[in-house]
Amino acid sequence: MFRSLKYRNFKLFFYGQSISLIGTWMQKTAVSWLVYRLTGSALLLGIVGFVSLIPSLILAPYAGSIVDRHNRYRILVITQVVSMLQAGAFAFMIFFKIYNIPAIIGLSLLQGIVNAFDVTCRQSLMVDMVDDKADLPNAIALNSTMTNLARIAGPAIAGIVLSAFGEDVCFFGNFLSYVPVLACLFMMKLNTIVPIRSEKSIWTELQEGFRYVSGDSDLSSMILMLTASSLFVIPFNTLMPIFAKDIFNGDAKTFSWFESAAGLGSVISAVYLANLKSSKNLVKIMSAASLIFGISVLMVAYAGKLPFALTFMVFTGVGMMAQTSAINTYIQTHAIPSMRARAISYYVMAYQGMIPVGSLMAGWLANEVGPRRAVCIEGIIGVLATALFVLYKRRQATLEEVDGKAALAK
Repeated sequence: MFRSLKYRNFKLFFYGQSISLIGTWMQKTAVSWLVYRLTGSALLLGIVGFVSLIPSLILAPYAGSIVDRHNRYRILVITQVVSMLQAGAFAFMIFFKIYNIPAIIGLSLLQGIVNAFDVTCRQSLMVDMVDDKADLPNAIALNSTMTNLARIAGPAIAGIVLSAFGEDVCFFGNFLSYVPVLACLFMMKLNTIVPIRSEKSIWTELQEGFRYVSGDSDLSSMILMLTASSLFVIPFNTLMPIFAKDIFNGDAKTFSWFESAAGLGSVISAVYLANLKSSKNLVKIMSAASLIFGISVLMVAYAGKLPFALTFMVFTGVGMMAQTSAINTYIQTHAIPSMRARAISYYVMAYQGMIPVGSLMAGWLANEVGPRRAVCIEGIIGVLATALFVLYKRRQATLEEVDGKAALAK
């Protein structure tokens, strides 16, 4: 499971990001709780989620072209420094009790812009950290494991810190967490190939990336499945502060349990994926995970007791993690090297870019029909989307079989 850690560069990346991501999840939990505590508005919760991720929808393809044209390592260092400055601004604002919702939204928007470049760059740089490309799927799965362990630890720590010390300590914790990640980045020795300056315009390369992804039916169908999930299913998590505070009469610690439960499920799923010896069954794994995800979201919607809700949250983590990680691994292992960053940028756009639109929709829907019905509708859509994807793949397989027999007949 840990074979990718034998590579020095990936090991440094893994350890640095492990600390940084805990800080990121602490801040994410604190922002959600702070906004809902100050406003009591499900819609504002959706807006904060929207602005923190919407830049990925607009900028991800552009970021993919930029990353393919420049030194990925330098871009990653720049994004980490800017993220650290953003976290510092957040920390000082909350420390001086400047509870300004527009300012919180503005800083969340800045982080979203940085993330559009950071995530695309980080994912495309993964191949340069692993010497043996056969270990790339394992590195991707370990990266996902790290991310989701942070998703458990971050909210859990945030719940304790929020109760004992307040929001400002969570924000300062995130600010300081960027120190080890930058230290590890500076210690890395990457043989990153700096691409020859392209004579083509960014617009031309954007068009090439779109034609490549849309022209490959396997890549495009996986990205469309992720788009549907990110738009209609994954944003159910936006409403969890309402479940914690209003439906189950809890506090910040209760909310952190919801995040940690989903994170636990994600780690279970990531460990399973990291132990896979080949990437042959990624499509089947993704289909099964999508079905688990949709059904478990349905179960969360009408769970009557907190322990049941948390149990089903674990299963949502299992399904969501396996779905997104399988699609990520599939893209990275199937895209041609010259198009990898651009292909990954469409993954980022479908994943992070669609979630904010879905967050707004989830907030609006919760205001209209109530949080339980809103989450129920999202679960139903997840199940239906999975069924349509499976039917499409079966039809595609049948057509390929017919074409193969026709070719043999000739």
